[in-house]
Amino acid sequence: MKKSWASAACGFLLLVLGVVPSFAVELRVTRDALERTLKQQLFNGPNGRFYLKGTSKSACSVYVDDAHVAFVQDRILVKVKTRARMGKSVAGSCIGISLSPLAEVSMAPYGEGESIGFRDAQLLRVTSQRELNFLLTPFLSRQVPSSMKVDAADLLRKALEGSTASSGYKVVLERLKVHSMQIQGDILIVDVDGNITVN
Repeated sequence: MKKSWASAACGFLLLVLGVVPSFAVELRVTRDALERTLKQQLFNGPNGRFYLKGTSKSACSVYVDDAHVAFVQDRILVKVKTRARMGKSVAGSCIGISLSPLAEVSMAPYGEGESIGFRDAQLLRVTSQRELNFLLTPFLSRQVPSSMKVDAADLLRKALEGSTASSGYKVVLERLKVHSMQIQGDILIVDVDGNITVN
């Protein structure tokens, strides 16, 4: 009992002084949150499409849409649908072939300073069409991982912005460092530490 009272008193004293020492926190990022981040960053064009070739007005075009994120063991899996009209544009129509294969990329999450990043992109499913793969490979291995990056410090700072109105204290995140992360079910558990100031 004495020990818990002493801890509480020490915490109150630090609060009054306006300084909170380095803290350890476990952030929980859901699969839905990562999927939403990917769609907001990458699939924000007309009808939620990302064009690899051409535009919505082109007769012949290649675009990717319908992105879904899944957690498989210790990796993040992203599935997308590819829609390709490949050939020659003649009088406003595409003369050639139409393809709509699924494509999949798997990535490992890792800590990158204040952010949750993704690396080691492995293409799990692409098409046998060489021209289509030429467009899909850099998209899946580079653009998808970079678009899923989450700035954990920015998220916490935004969450703390309303602290003055709700508590009367201004709580400021001074520093945050992402250390490690692991997947449990549909949750990415991120271990971070940092410093906050209370005014």
